[in-house]
Amino acid sequence: MTGVQEVAADVRPAATGPGRARARTVIALCFAVLVFDGYDLIVYGAVLPELLHHEPWALTPAQAGAIGSHAAAGMLVGALGAGALTGLVGRRRIMLLGVAWFSLSMAACALATSAATLGLYRALGGIGLGAVMPTAVALTAEHCDPRRRGRTNALMFSGYSVGGILAAALALWVLPAWGFRAMFAVGLAPLLILPLLARHLPDESATGTPPAAVEEGRAAAPRHGGSYAALRHPPHRLPALLFALISFVGLLLVYGLNTWLPQIMRAAGYPLTDSLVFLVVLNAGAILGTLAGGALGDRVGMRPVIAAAFCVAAGSVLLLSAVHTTPVLLALVALAGFGTIGTQILVNGHVAAYFPAHLRTEALGWTLGLGRLGAIAGPAFGGFLAARGVAPAWNFYAFAVPAALAAVLTTLLPARPGANGTN
Repeated sequence: MTGVQEVAADVRPAATGPGRARARTVIALCFAVLVFDGYDLIVYGAVLPELLHHEPWALTPAQAGAIGSHAAAGMLVGALGAGALTGLVGRRRIMLLGVAWFSLSMAACALATSAATLGLYRALGGIGLGAVMPTAVALTAEHCDPRRRGRTNALMFSGYSVGGILAAALALWVLPAWGFRAMFAVGLAPLLILPLLARHLPDESATGTPPAAVEEGRAAAPRHGGSYAALRHPPHRLPALLFALISFVGLLLVYGLNTWLPQIMRAAGYPLTDSLVFLVVLNAGAILGTLAGGALGDRVGMRPVIAAAFCVAAGSVLLLSAVHTTPVLLALVALAGFGTIGTQILVNGHVAAYFPAHLRTEALGWTLGLGRLGAIAGPAFGGFLAARGVAPAWNFYAFAVPAALAAVLTTLLPARPGANGTN
């Protein structure tokens, strides 16, 4: 089915006047939150080469990979918690608490006195990061024109990659002058937008009707108090399982490459500054590819676009194992960014469109929560390879295989319940 048909049961008239301005404000704020979310997650990969040379801590690659997984472990708790608690406290409170939580945790990371305390603060910060991501996706899905849901979600979620670019770009300037602690201290910045979030995000009562349900001109389906029970029964059980598996592989790729790409490129003989440039290009490719993929998905359906994008990831990562000229290398890194980070963004948007509105946050919390197991595995997987001293090419082989697996899993997704076609 086409992107328009995909949301045929979820269509509402496009907002006009003040309603449209309010919707744009909400989406813009979600974008800003995702910028900070992306910065806080990717900053660890940007500072990792310096941490490995920080003599007082004497980090090994395996220990560094484990610390990289701590934030993802916290995000698993945060994402599942957001899905479970949204029906009780509302999305606005989840967003406010999550932003304050991960910002203060970043300040704690800047003051960490040991590798162990850094790992603890990264895990605590991950709880807040995990809570805001499904909340931002759900808010965007409810406030955008359903006919442009794929493009709007891609635009909003590109904030994650903007944050990654910001982290890598700032590292080029901040690391040589002030060190890794200053990079973590920048993570306090999200506190500046808390007043805007408090003022402009819609306020839901604990038992109230989701705003989207009113705007779409239909009665709200019963709230489940944040329960995941509906996802355990047909017709939602199989897609919920497949989306969780796809997200597991997607987030393994995202976190594995964002954490270890600078170090992998250094091991291949590139200086630190060039390695950080690769991190910038990886996230820039994610932005451009995601916007194109979101627009195409609205026309032909998200499932074939996501499957093709995972194939792009597998092919580009595999080709990175060979020696190339700099322009070709940068192009491959950009394609890898689209195929990994960008594809996971499309997956999140597809989940938001696939499940009914009253299950949207729960479905996203479930998908991203269980998917965080992949985010935990990704940095640890990269650390395992680094600790074994494998040839640089094998790092790329190891990440190409999961991308191909994700493409296969995507083709197994059934059509959206109540719809016909390719979805």
